[in-house]
Amino acid sequence: MALSAADRALVRALWKKLGSNVGVYAAEALERTFLAFPSTKTYFAHLDLSPGSAQLKAHGQKVADALTLAVEQLDGPPGALAALSDLHAHKLRVDPASFQLLGHCLLVTLARHFPGDFSPALHASLDKFLSHVISALASGYR
Repeated sequence: MALSAADRALVRALWKKLGSNVGVYAAEALERTFLAFPSTKTYFAHLDLSPGSAQLKAHGQKVADALTLAVEQLDGPPGALAALSDLHAHKLRVDPASFQLLGHCLLVTLARHFPGDFSPALHASLDKFLSHVISALASGYR
């Protein structure tokens, strides 16, 4: 499902509001993912995944940077995340289902922090955006 102009505007507006805290929310979403879906931890056995750890925060920032890149290139050609897709598919061998779980946890995290902004329209737009990101990340597995 394509992102409409309204979807893109809603996603960009929220991202602007998140500002420099995108990494904080991404780290919280990762923490939520690891707690709710413990099997996702298997790809990170080398990291300290305890709540608030420096390594969890650092990985959250990497996730945030990738999502911010995707937001910045909403109007551009697909493929902004191609290198990241290849990394996850060929080197890290992360189960692509984990991307879906993280996307869900990111939605929950953002809804928790921005309840007044998290309208049904924003929820739908973010869900579409994350579906596009997840699809892009999973493309390296094909």
